[in-house]
Amino acid sequence: MSYCTLAVVGKFTYPSTSTSNPNPKVSISNSTQRRKEFISLLKNCKDANQILPIHAKIIRTGHDQDPFILFELLRLSSTLSSVNYASTIFQLVHNPNVFLYTALIDGFVSAGSYSDGISLYFQMINRFIVPDKYVIASVLKACGSRFALREGKEVHCQASKLGLSSNRSITMKLMEFYGKCGEFDDARKLFDKMTERDVVASTIMINCFLDHGLVEQAIEVFDRVRVKDTVCWTAMIDGLVRNGEMNMALEMFREMQKENMSPNEVTIVCVLSACSQLGALELGRWVHSYIGKHHRIELNHFVGGALISMYSRCGDIDEAERIFAMMKERNVITYNLMISGLAMHGKSIQAIEIFRGMIKQGLLPTSVTFVAILNACSHGGLVDLGFEMFHSMSRDYGIPPQIEHYGCIVDLLGRVGHLKEAYNFIQNMEIAPDHVMLGSLLSACKIHGNFELGEQVARILMNHGVVDSGTYVLLANIYASSGKWKEAAQIRAKMKEGGIQKEPGCSSIEVNNEIHEFLLGDLRHPQKEKIYNKLEELNQVLKEAGHIPATDAVLHDIEDWEKEQSLAIHSERLAICYGLISTKPCTTIRVVKNLRVCDDCHSMIKLIAKITGRKIVVRDRKRFHHFENGNCSCGDYW
Repeated sequence: MSYCTLAVVGKFTYPSTSTSNPNPKVSISNSTQRRKEFISLLKNCKDANQILPIHAKIIRTGHDQDPFILFELLRLSSTLSSVNYASTIFQLVHNPNVFLYTALIDGFVSAGSYSDGISLYFQMINRFIVPDKYVIASVLKACGSRFALREGKEVHCQASKLGLSSNRSITMKLMEFYGKCGEFDDARKLFDKMTERDVVASTIMINCFLDHGLVEQAIEVFDRVRVKDTVCWTAMIDGLVRNGEMNMALEMFREMQKENMSPNEVTIVCVLSACSQLGALELGRWVHSYIGKHHRIELNHFVGGALISMYSRCGDIDEAERIFAMMKERNVITYNLMISGLAMHGKSIQAIEIFRGMIKQGLLPTSVTFVAILNACSHGGLVDLGFEMFHSMSRDYGIPPQIEHYGCIVDLLGRVGHLKEAYNFIQNMEIAPDHVMLGSLLSACKIHGNFELGEQVARILMNHGVVDSGTYVLLANIYASSGKWKEAAQIRAKMKEGGIQKEPGCSSIEVNNEIHEFLLGDLRHPQKEKIYNKLEELNQVLKEAGHIPATDAVLHDIEDWEKEQSLAIHSERLAICYGLISTKPCTTIRVVKNLRVCDDCHSMIKLIAKITGRKIVVRDRKRFHHFENGNCSCGDYW
């Protein structure tokens, strides 16, 4: 056999063949034996580079057109992330059959090259090769993932003409395809026509609804499933978490436990995610103990990472560190979660030590790693180290800074009061600032009392038309703090004109495995009288301790006593008061708030922690505040 050229695919190079084979004298028995040997060798390959010498030998011995060997070669190349190599092999096949088409289409779908998979399928149809149920199932997955409705409908028609649309696996792939494309009527018709609407088919339908945020419809299908398996329960819990229904997800998990249904690894991670979002530490601890008792669920990267995230976001960073130390194997995601958790809790030095440990282990940091470590530098006010880390991204690791990395530097400079430097840094950036970055500088201007620069930043925000409700409120706060009530009123008027609603403050606290939520001035709680009595008692004690309410930031030109009343009923205060009347003395109180903690509440919580002897941990939109003995871990900058 002659070799005329070298075909190069990505980083792989292999000899291409001529169209004729000058040495066809291979006996049938030898050919069969060779085929078995090559297939066996290919099946033992562990990485893409091992394929190359075997493929060269296949070509040299004249087996490069054997459909059985080609099928294994295409399948393996695709599996080992060498779909480009597989594609070039396929182009050299003289007469590819449906199985070879299926192998490469499967490879494209697995690699996320859905358009290539769809194109190859229609190339096959144009060559009058009759599709089977396997290739139809594969291309339908590609059509669903690509939202290729027209092409998917064509495939559906072809399946119907071939009498394959009634095949159970094809029907379920069609349901999934129509569901992903938002064609719920078509998906539902297929589901309703099924003679066997079992848990598998129902789970597909549930996922279709949940993927598009149709929670009620998903629950309706779920409730009709008579015998639910772990996968069905997990799909429902995962979908609720993805749609922000954390309380419902946890309630669903409790129902699953009542049905004596054992969760799997994915279920556990979904539940831990819900606990993280809600700050449900006690339930998270119970899930952790469940993992310890059931040895079939390992503390791998997946589960270990979810536990680190849960403990970090629920306020127990010490336990997160313990989990990290226990893990036998750690990948870059595990390190990222630990660094991010430590940064959120203001443990900047520990976060940097973990980062350096990761580098020593030979793991390469990612863009996410640098967001986490720059956040740690910001929370610790480590300016020099922050800039060193920022510059090392592109210099040492070839990672170009993104908007999040620039934002961390602005936050860092704002924290230490280098406001003009932060402003100049924004002006000289290679990319345009977003409203988050400008809002961070605006907040720093308010904290450090630089109202002139604050107004300048605010004008940039207004001119760009990228102002959210939080930025409007912050700007109004700046005007209110400097007594410019007219300007503050104009900002409120602009919000009203633009139909922009201020996001309501909401705080939650977990007591006895139950999440209690409070809004500003909330009167819904069954123990509201005891809560407000405790609040009044605390207000009196705080006054005696010398606390003066920070009424200058209240966004209304009203009397001081009215401003004090407005501040006194903030949601985090109500949650803390409920914690004080519902938990034992010396118990840590943990509160989660959806917005930034206001200045007055921050001062007041420091005093409450000192007076009551309690540790109070508050997670707001940006970070954790550990209040203890009259101090806060944020150093009064947040």
